Amino acid sequence: MPSTPLRGRAAAGSAAALALSAFLVVGPAPTASAATASDPDDHLVSTAALAGVDYATWRRDVAAVVAEARPYVEERAKDAGREKQALVLDIDNSSLETDFHPFWELPTPAIAEVRDLVRDAHARGVDVFFVTARPGIIHSLTDWNLKKAGYPVDGLYVRSLPDLFAEVSAYKTEKRAEIEAKGYTIIANIGNNTTDLVGGHAERAFKLPDYGGKLS
Repeated sequence: MPSTPLRGRAAAGSAAALALSAFLVVGPAPTASAATASDPDDHLVSTAALAGVDYATWRRDVAAVVAEARPYVEERAKDAGREKQALVLDIDNSSLETDFHPFWELPTPAIAEVRDLVRDAHARGVDVFFVTARPGIIHSLTDWNLKKAGYPVDGLYVRSLPDLFAEVSAYKTEKRAEIEAKGYTIIANIGNNTTDLVGGHAERAFKLPDYGGKLS
């Protein structure tokens, strides 16, 4: 698996966090009607577009990875009644279309293929945990967005102040170990960056595209 520079990811993550934090200061979330009114030109002014990532290409590449993951997840989920199973997911550009929409348009939409896989697994008895590099100050907003986008949320891990000074990969590995310590078998870990996936503590890891760090 190719390595991905952390500097670009950290910068993008910091920018997203600042934007979302600013949103909390400015005012409440938009109404459902306003949040779901999607301008077809939004992708042209998105962070991803500025980085040269085509939305349609990204969606096709994501769908290909999910198609690979689905048979495995469905087969493993047959044992959900006999063991505590979990899925672990990154959030930005792994569960939500973060870099493909202006930050002020909330809720950020789900990646449909990933959401469908997660909901199917959850219906079979698999618990769903999100481990994100987002800071704790936007825990409530993130939880709201995930649920509004249609995700089941059995656990959400965000970075505390000390975690902000640790390597993202080390932080995420630690949180997966904590989930295992609760008695779970993590049947799959899904993310779009190597920092989401390295360190073990999952039976299988599925990497979504980030195009060499162009997506956060």
